[in-house]
Amino acid sequence: MKFEHVDGSEKAEIRLFALSTCGWCKKTRELLDELGVAYDYIYVDLLHGDEREKALSELRKWNPSLSFPTLVIDDGDVIVGFDALSIKSALR
Repeated sequence: MKFEHVDGSEKAEIRLFALSTCGWCKKTRELLDELGVAYDYIYVDLLHGDEREKALSELRKWNPSLSFPTLVIDDGDVIVGFDALSIKSALR
C-alpha cells in the first residue's frame, strides 16, 4: 500500500484515507496543507485488487464503517469525517 507524502512540519505521524471524488476529503487535505503539517494520504478508490483490499483492511482497523475521510494520527487518534476543530486540536 503506497501512500503519497506531503512535506511539512513533523507534528505527528498522520495518515489520511480518502476518496479522490470526496469533497470532505479534499477539505481535510486543504486544512492539513493550511496547517503546514507533513502527512501521508491514499485515495482508496483509485486502488485495485490486492492493494485496495490491503487499504480497506487497514482502514477497517481504525474505522469499521469504512467512511471517508478517515484521519489516523500517531496510530491512536482517529478522526472520521471533516472536523476542523478536532484536527486542529489533535495537531497543536
